[in-house]
Amino acid sequence: MIPQVFKEVIDLGNGREISIETGKLAKQAHGSVVVQSGNTMLLCTVVSNYDAADVDFLPLTVDYREKFAAAGRYPGGFFKREARPSTEEILVMRIVDRVLRPLFPKDYHAETQVMIQLMSLDKDVMPDALAGLAASAALQLSDIPFETPISEVRVGRIDGEFIINPSFSQLEQSDIDMVIGASEDSVMMVEGEMSEISEEEMVEAIKVAHEAIKVQIEAQKRLAEKAGKKETREYQTEAEDDVVLEKVKAFAYNKCYEIAKQASSKQDRGLAFSEVKEELLAQFTDEELEEVSDLVSKYYSKIQKEAVRNLVLEEGIRLDGRKTTEVRPIWCEVDYLPSTHGSSIFTRGETQALATVTLGTSREANMVDNPSLETEERFYLHYNFPPFSTGEARPLRGTSRREIGHGNLAQRALKRMVPEDCPYTVRIVSEVLESNGSSSMATVCAGTMALMDAGVQIKKPVSGIAMGLISDGERYAVLSDILGDEDHLGDMDFKVTGTEDGITACQMDIKIKGLSYEILVNALNQAKEGRMHILGKLTDTIATPNVDVKPHAPKMVTATLPNDLIGAFIGPGGKVIQELQKTTNTTIVINEDPVTGEGIVEILGNDQEGIDKVLAAIDSLTFKPEVGSIYEVKVIKLLDFGAVVEYTEAPGNEVLLHVSELAWERTENVTDVVNLGDIFDVKYFGVDPKTRKEKVSRKAILPKPEGWQPRPPRDNNRGNRDNRGRDNRNRDNRRDDRRPRGDKKED
Repeated sequence: MIPQVFKEVIDLGNGREISIETGKLAKQAHGSVVVQSGNTMLLCTVVSNYDAADVDFLPLTVDYREKFAAAGRYPGGFFKREARPSTEEILVMRIVDRVLRPLFPKDYHAETQVMIQLMSLDKDVMPDALAGLAASAALQLSDIPFETPISEVRVGRIDGEFIINPSFSQLEQSDIDMVIGASEDSVMMVEGEMSEISEEEMVEAIKVAHEAIKVQIEAQKRLAEKAGKKETREYQTEAEDDVVLEKVKAFAYNKCYEIAKQASSKQDRGLAFSEVKEELLAQFTDEELEEVSDLVSKYYSKIQKEAVRNLVLEEGIRLDGRKTTEVRPIWCEVDYLPSTHGSSIFTRGETQALATVTLGTSREANMVDNPSLETEERFYLHYNFPPFSTGEARPLRGTSRREIGHGNLAQRALKRMVPEDCPYTVRIVSEVLESNGSSSMATVCAGTMALMDAGVQIKKPVSGIAMGLISDGERYAVLSDILGDEDHLGDMDFKVTGTEDGITACQMDIKIKGLSYEILVNALNQAKEGRMHILGKLTDTIATPNVDVKPHAPKMVTATLPNDLIGAFIGPGGKVIQELQKTTNTTIVINEDPVTGEGIVEILGNDQEGIDKVLAAIDSLTFKPEVGSIYEVKVIKLLDFGAVVEYTEAPGNEVLLHVSELAWERTENVTDVVNLGDIFDVKYFGVDPKTRKEKVSRKAILPKPEGWQPRPPRDNNRGNRDNRGRDNRNRDNRRDDRRPRGDKKED
C-alpha cells in the first residue's frame, strides 16, 4: 500500500509550478523530499548523527549528484557507472552548502549529510535552481536543529524583464545569470555572471529573487505542518564558563587591539598573536588547563576577533594600517614566461597570481558531458592553489572544491569578454604563488593581462576586487581589498568583477541577518571605485591586446568547405588530410556547421607558409571556373589524344585539353605543340554537351592563321550507307514457309 503523501505546490507563473512532496520515498532518512518542476525531479535526504563528533566544527557534507538515467543516457567511459562528481555537480554543492552552513547552531557538531540526487530531467528545467529548496525542505521535515528555512532561485533577464528559474534556452538570451540564496528576512548568498550591468541593476535582480524565495519558504512551512512538524532534537552543547571568558578578555583584549593597530605584516602579526596566546595560557595552572584549555583557545579567538572588529569600527584602522577604501600596492608584468602563448604576473600586497594562456583548435575544447548539460567550452580557466602559497606544507589530494569554485568565478568574470568569433580554444591556468586575500580576484586580473599578452582580442579588460563588511548593528564599515584575516572576521565577503562599463561576475556570502539594501548598494559602489583603481594598474601595464599572437604561438585560420567536398578533402581513411598536415606542419580540424551543414576548417600552425598551402588546397578543391573566362594552366600529363593540365591558381584541379583544341592547324602529335611542364592560357567553355566533360581550348585564344579554312564536314553519303536502312536489308527475302519454333520441338 502506498503511504500517505503530503504535497505543496508553488506557482512560478506562465503555467510553471514547483511541487514539494514527502512521505513516499526514503522514509528512514531523518528528512526527505521530492521536488519537481516540469519533468525534472530531485530527491533530497538529510541525516544527522545523534552523537557529536570529536571536532570543534560542524562536519557537514552537502552532496549533489546527477543520474544519467534521469536523461535516458549511459555514463561515458569504460565503466558504465557514475563515479566522482563532475565540476558542475561540485559547483551546485558549493552554492547549497554556503547557505545552509551558517544556519546550524554554532555548537552543533554532529556529522550531518545532505544528499541531493537528480532522478528525472526535463530539458527545459535547470535542476540546480531547485537544489537549495530541496535541501531546506528536507531539513524542515527533520528533527535536526536548523535556524530557519531558506531557498535558492536563479534569476535571468531578457529584454529588461526578470525571469525566475529560466530555462536553458532562455538563459542563452539572458544578460544576467545569478543564483540567490536567502531566508525570509535576509539575503545570504549571491553568485552569477552578467553582461556589464550596473550596481543598481544587480541589486534589483536580488530583490526580485528574494520575493520569489519568500513564497517558496512559505510552502516549506505549510508542508512541514501537513506532515507533522517534529520537535527539534536535544543535543550536547559546548561547555561554557563565564569566569574563564572574563579572565581571557581582561588579559588579551587590549593586547590584541594594540597588535591589530601596529600595521604589521601577516607573518609578524601572526607571531605576535601567538605570543599573546602563550602568555594567556601561562595565566592558568596545569590542572586548570587540563579542564579549560579548549575553552581558553576558543575564547581567545573570539576576543581577538572582537578586538580587530572594534578597531575598524572605532578608528577606521585595519590590520595592515590601510584605510577602509584603500587598495594594497599593486605591480604587474606581462610576457614573463618565454615559451607560453601568453603570460602575466599580478601582485597585490601579499597575494600573487601567475597566469598562462594556451591557444588551440576546437579539438582542445573542454567537453562537458553531464545528464543536465552537454556542451563544450572553447574558453575555460583552471585555478591552482598550492600549499606553499600560504607558507604551509600539506599533502596534495587532487583538485579541491575550493579550487573548482574559485576557478569557475574567474572564468565567468572573463568569458563574456572573449569575442564569439575568436578562432581559438583558449585555456587560462592561474597558479597562486602567494595568498593573503582574494586570490580569485588576482586570477581575474592576471587572466585579463595574459589574454591580451597572447593576442586574444578581448572586448575590454576586466578587473576584480574582494570586499568585506563589519557591522555591529548600528555602525558598519565596508573594507576594500580584504586580507585573509578580514575575510574570516567580517560579516560579509563579496567579490565583484567587471569592465569600466559594468559588472561581469559576482560572488557574495552574507553572514548577518537583515542586511539592508542601502548598505549593499554602498558596498557595491565602493567596490566599483576599487575595481576602477585596479583596472588602471592593469591597463598601465598592457592597455590593449597585442595585434597578433607571439611568433612561437600557433596561428589560427578558418575556412569553409561545401559539405559535398568534405569527404574529398579528408580522403579515404583520412589519407589526404593526414598527408597535408604532415607536409605543411599544421593541425587541421573539420567541424560541420549545425545550421548550414558546411565544413568549418580550422588550420593551426606556426608557419604561415604551411597555412597558406592548406588554404591553397581548399581553394583548389572549391575552385569553379567560369564559362568564357581565361585561366593559366600547366601541363602535368601527356596523352595520345591530348594533354592533362591543371589550373595554376588551383593546383590539383585538372582538366583534359583535347588534341583538337591545341592549335588551329591539324596536330598529329601532342608534343609538336606542348610539352610536360609548359604553362599557357586556355579558355573555359563549360561542359561539352556531346562528351559531357569540361572543355578548355588553347586555340580559342590564338589568332587564326592566314588563309585558314575549317575542315569540311563529314560526308554522310559515303559508301552507299543509305542502303543500310531497315527496308533495304533483304528481310523480305526470308522464307515464309519457316516453321514456328514450337513445330521444331515437335520434330
